[in-house]
Amino acid sequence: MLKITKICLASSATSTAQRSIALTAPRAIDQKWRAAKGLPENPNAFGPLTNLPDYTYLDGRPTPLGANQKRRLIKQQEIATRIVELSGELEFAKQRHERLKANAESEKQRLIRSKLKPKGHFLLKK
Repeated sequence: MLKITKICLASSATSTAQRSIALTAPRAIDQKWRAAKGLPENPNAFGPLTNLPDYTYLDGRPTPLGANQKRRLIKQQEIATRIVELSGELEFAKQRHERLKANAESEKQRLIRSKLKPKGHFLLKK
């Protein structure tokens, strides 16, 4: 018995065990079907279940926003302000580039005009 245990321990010490680890999670939703229908990848990201209130008052009063609805609304407002800010910066960069280009061209024309002055008897003819 002792010999068998020693042999088993010796053979297990020399062999290496390999373990495979999956790095991506399998998708349980048929993404091709959702893309063909024009639906978002995540069914819980958009739709009446997430965008509409959970209940309504019978007398027509507005229902308060849910916690996730309020969070989503604030996030969309932040994205909209960021878009406006970045588009303003982009417009400023375009104008600045045009201005620098015009300044460089005018500087080039000024240098050409200053270099090509009539000299000697050509100056006296005028």
